Amino acid sequence: MSETWTVLLPATIDPSGPDELSDFASFVSISEYADEAALVADAGRFDAVITRTVPLTADFFDAADSLRVVVKHGAGVDHVDIDAATRNGVLVANTPGKNTNAVAEHALTLLLAAKRQVVRADAATRQADWRRHDFEGHELSGRTVGLVGAGNAGRRFAALLTGFGVSCVAYDPYVDPGVLPEHVELVESVRAVFEAADDASVHVPLTEDTRHVVGREELRLLPDDGVLVNTARGGVVDEAALVDALESGDIAGAGVDVYETEPPTADDPLLDRERAVFTQHNAGLTAEAARAVSLATAEHVRTVYEGGRPDTALNDPA
Repeated sequence: MSETWTVLLPATIDPSGPDELSDFASFVSISEYADEAALVADAGRFDAVITRTVPLTADFFDAADSLRVVVKHGAGVDHVDIDAATRNGVLVANTPGKNTNAVAEHALTLLLAAKRQVVRADAATRQADWRRHDFEGHELSGRTVGLVGAGNAGRRFAALLTGFGVSCVAYDPYVDPGVLPEHVELVESVRAVFEAADDASVHVPLTEDTRHVVGREELRLLPDDGVLVNTARGGVVDEAALVDALESGDIAGAGVDVYETEPPTADDPLLDRERAVFTQHNAGLTAEAARAVSLATAEHVRTVYEGGRPDTALNDPA
């Protein structure tokens, strides 16, 4: 094919993917646009979009009359108006599983850091504030870890836990029980996860069904030495409920990578909770994952360019 495409790229992307498309594509960075209005005004120039988190709204799709495909750099597409894409004949695909190990390792890191108060101890040590007994933690061995979601990242997280001698319970109405590790037991509800778990980790996309699925009642079911980890999406956990649970001592700590508003503001009450560990929605950001996801997005763009349909297509546009 001799047609040349213009591809909109995230502000940061591993170059291996765009390099794979260079025989037919030119590239524009999302960083060139100051706001949504500027992006919408220029939407008609794009044939393909590779997206991370910048919202792609109905206004954008209505104006993007040359657009063929949007590929998510990752799995979650809550920032993409898929109905509007479908209505405008735009195929939407994602790249699940390419950063699974990165997310799972990060979830484990947050769990251990929160249980052992690593960040607080680090800050005190840097100030020569030697009070080691104030940072007494809790062990992971022998506990039950609950999983809200047992997809790619949830199952990999559970697999990483095997060396700690834990058992796991999980709720996921979409998973085939046959793909779960032997030490993971499926239960019938999110509430049942928290009734059985000592610590819990969230691994589901943000949808209308999962918004605030972890709230006050669920957090109160964890023991007072329990830890909640969220590397999925901020809206899955009710942040006000999490603040209350940390402040009241209903749980011992939290590991938070994602937020209801990103980035969170400096006066966000969640950030005042000293027994929580915070990162910047970077659970999936490793050099290895960046390359794998970049190449996968490029493969999907090329598939559509050549008249095909990616195997992870999320809609069926006219």
